[in-house]
Amino acid sequence: MYEQEIEQLQAMIDESSRIVFFGGAGVSTESGIPDFRSADGIYHQAYRYSPEEVVSHSFFVKHPEAFYEFYKEKMMILDAGPNPAHLKLAELERAGKLSAVVTQNIDGLHQAAGSRQVYELHGSILRNYCMDCHTFYDAEYVKNAEGIPRCEKCGGMIKPDVVLYEEGLDPATISGAVRAISEADMLIIGGTSLVVYPAAGFIDYFHGKYLVLINKSETARDVRANLAIAAPIGSVMEKIRV
Repeated sequence: MYEQEIEQLQAMIDESSRIVFFGGAGVSTESGIPDFRSADGIYHQAYRYSPEEVVSHSFFVKHPEAFYEFYKEKMMILDAGPNPAHLKLAELERAGKLSAVVTQNIDGLHQAAGSRQVYELHGSILRNYCMDCHTFYDAEYVKNAEGIPRCEKCGGMIKPDVVLYEEGLDPATISGAVRAISEADMLIIGGTSLVVYPAAGFIDYFHGKYLVLINKSETARDVRANLAIAAPIGSVMEKIRV
């Protein structure tokens, strides 16, 4: 299945030397991490508060205990491992074909697979800081804390280094991602429906030769693509030869 499309993708990759991968939740769901917007995603489950409300900055400030109850249970999946998509992208980087990964995911699985140049648009659950003295705490400390995680040094509340609703993206991450995309000769977009802004707008900086979309469902950008494959990202990428 998809043999012809995968061969087309292979030929494009063989011809390219500055590939950038732009990925969303569909890259992580194959590692067992739930997404937010699919039919069985977090947004479609019943909670006292809507998940979109819970992961907002104002909710975090007003109701930190409820935020952390949701966050620890639904967003901190610490036993997940990289899947074939993560591993193949790391292999392409090692081979000098892929110059960067730009991800909307916060799970750190690209780095776990071996990718080095990763722009995390929405931050990472693996980094957490005291809001008062800025001491760093790892994900295990936050996950295992009773209720609201507190700083051992000063008692301040710890905040995950993730971009909540109502918060802006990190400027250095934005500029790095934009530069990588604008310099790419091939952009592979995978596992995203391209509905989350401003992140989805980043692909407008691409002016290279090949634009490829790999997603289980159609996206708003299919018409622009040189190649669109409606399939799980891992099952496509694992067939690519490096």
